[in-house]
Amino acid sequence: MSDDRTTLPGPAAAPRPAGADGPAAAPGLAAHRLSLGYAGRTVVDGVDLAVPGGAVTAVVGPNACGKSTLLRGLARLLAPTAGTVTLDGADIHRMPARALARRLGLLPQQAVAPEGVTVEGLVRLGRYPHQRMLTPWSKADQAAVEEALARTGTDVLRDRPVDQLSGGQRQRAWIALALAQDTPLLLLDEPTTFLDLRHQLDVLDLVEELNTEAGRTVVMVLHDLGQAARYADHLVVMCDGRPAAAGPPAEVLTAGLVEEVFQVECRVVPDPETGTPLVVPRDRSGRRRAPGRPAA
Repeated sequence: MSDDRTTLPGPAAAPRPAGADGPAAAPGLAAHRLSLGYAGRTVVDGVDLAVPGGAVTAVVGPNACGKSTLLRGLARLLAPTAGTVTLDGADIHRMPARALARRLGLLPQQAVAPEGVTVEGLVRLGRYPHQRMLTPWSKADQAAVEEALARTGTDVLRDRPVDQLSGGQRQRAWIALALAQDTPLLLLDEPTTFLDLRHQLDVLDLVEELNTEAGRTVVMVLHDLGQAARYADHLVVMCDGRPAAAGPPAEVLTAGLVEEVFQVECRVVPDPETGTPLVVPRDRSGRRRAPGRPAA
């Protein structure tokens, strides 16, 4: 993808084992007293956070709580007003852009493609950090592009201009670009945006595959708490610019936390498919209560 990428520290969940093709060591991404903002307005305020290496971390929270701003800071798209972001102990703002882009891939929330570029042309841009001056496009580059297209189901769209795709198709094309970049660390800002339920699950299954089979560390911003709990090893719950809680979903996602952070009364029950926490909001009107079911 482009040239900005980042790191986080925090409570470590037990990471899943890396696959045979995974990186030898999971990258260590961390934020230290990190503050971020826009036009003098602080959005993320003094955050200390660690991203568990070799695991999937989901960042959740209400609208305007700083989720995407935090991810932008971790990806070097936004300069800190205070604090630092480090990758394996090195300040990412002191790293050469191309070197950082070989370590960290990013799917931004509102990506804009070059005018008239095709899906394959867009995905090929993911190989830019691996190119050298006067080095021709290689079989390895094309293989990475083909794998990214196949994994995201965009191979059948390869010759279509990106600006003529539906929102969901466009989102999958950008995910393919991030995959073609082939980095050990992948940051995804709302990767399920614009996707119907089937394609949401396809993307999240792919994230799980990249983690378990290729050993990639993934940090993604999600809105759906059930999906975050099902697919993530580690949750970071943001509220008012700071983490309200961080840790394994089964420990972090409680009815009390959801009410405090989201202002929603709920029950948290085991997902009948996975056993992971599932948030069930309380019926606030009584009109939709199942026949014969007494009020709580």
